[in-house]
Amino acid sequence: MKKTTKIIISVVAVLAVICILFGVYKALSPKAQTGSKAVKVEVTDNNGQTKSYDVKTDAEFLSQVMDELSAAGDFSYEGTNGDYGLYITAINGVTADYDADGAYWSIMVNGEYGMYGADSQPVADGDTFGFVYEVYAAQ
Repeated sequence: MKKTTKIIISVVAVLAVICILFGVYKALSPKAQTGSKAVKVEVTDNNGQTKSYDVKTDAEFLSQVMDELSAAGDFSYEGTNGDYGLYITAINGVTADYDADGAYWSIMVNGEYGMYGADSQPVADGDTFGFVYEVYAAQ
């Protein structure tokens, strides 16, 4: 009887912890802004050349803005979906191959490194998003 009670208490405790962690995740996860927004997207390629796009959108997440730009024809991107969301491998025909030379596309949000991937980065009116080709150099 005591062993069964301990198991039940343990299961209830684990479920409670899971519920608390899920609540914390939902409270701290990025929130999307609905409605019309005007944002800027800047792409800095491997030669340091920057191309800017002014976008009026109803998109809630950055990957949706990228899809809209791609559909307009002057912007392209490639990526793969993985455990951490969309991993961008190429923008406007410029491929970043981390395995070959440490190159990657960083996401900047209003001048600072983004905290989320493109498919979970919320879009707010007035935001400036940057995609910057960077090469990781070990110190």
